[in-house]
Amino acid sequence: MALTPSTMIPLGSPLIPFRLPEACSGENRSLSELKGNAGTLILFICNHCPYVKHVAPLFSKLAREYTPAGLGIIAINSNDVQSFPEDHPDKMKEWWNSLGNPFPYLYDESQEVAQAYDAACTPDVYLYDAAGLLVYRGQIDDSRPSNSIPLSGKDLIAAIEDVCAKRSPSPYQKPGIGCNIKWKSGS
Repeated sequence: MALTPSTMIPLGSPLIPFRLPEACSGENRSLSELKGNAGTLILFICNHCPYVKHVAPLFSKLAREYTPAGLGIIAINSNDVQSFPEDHPDKMKEWWNSLGNPFPYLYDESQEVAQAYDAACTPDVYLYDAAGLLVYRGQIDDSRPSNSIPLSGKDLIAAIEDVCAKRSPSPYQKPGIGCNIKWKSGS
């Protein structure tokens, strides 16, 4: 595992359209059908990363509390499943169903979506406002699998609350950190 920080692309960057298969249904889903009216949260995650497993309990809470306010939430796995078979779509479906998350978990087999978003690690978090402009990227909170800080989601939740209230989140944001995305050779 290579510990990797998020790239911290420029605030104001636009949402980039995509169409990817959903692990649970097998259906192709597009950004245009999944984005929210108030804003859109894109989570680059995978099944096996200890950093993702650490924050995974927060996912369903975010969906319960913020999708009714118009937040669209989309999870994407871009890992190379040839090298990491535990991230295969069949395993994605099994893990996602065990978590009971009500939002889609998409598979980016070509890794083109992760590359377009300049995603670097899992989890890598991107929050866009209603206009489709990036307003938050970075850490979920200060909690890590290796420290004793309890998971709260405070940094991400504060930004989501700002977006849902049509306010701009603070531009002072800390990079997220996690396992590197497992790129295919030659990517």
